[in-house]
Amino acid sequence: MKTLTAGQRELLEQPNYAVVTTLREDGSPHSTVVWVHVDDDGVPTFNTAKGRVKPTNLERDPRVSLVVVAGGDFYRWLSIDGRVELTDDGAEEQIDALSRKYDAQPWGYVEGQERVKIRLLPDHVVAYGLD
Repeated sequence: MKTLTAGQRELLEQPNYAVVTTLREDGSPHSTVVWVHVDDDGVPTFNTAKGRVKPTNLERDPRVSLVVVAGGDFYRWLSIDGRVELTDDGAEEQIDALSRKYDAQPWGYVEGQERVKIRLLPDHVVAYGLD
């Protein structure tokens, strides 16, 4: 697992949107915008709900790609490829923290929705304009 630099971690700690790409069963890419953060271990994390395409794809094939652009500055970006770990431990707390980070308000819980916390273990990291 690759370790992120301080500048790369800082980019993930700021409310910059990310695009995550998973692989469908036929091998074609599926990309979506996500809220992203970095945990205390320096591992990028994001969140989704069970039953959606992302966790279904990731349960079958844990390979993922994530791209983050710094506040619309296309000369400062981070790209991470790796494999993910999925868990529901702490997923509700994580989505609430992400909502407060990006929307400055608590998460609007949906009755019956089960959240999934996803940790991206970096294998390949490329960055531009970051230290």
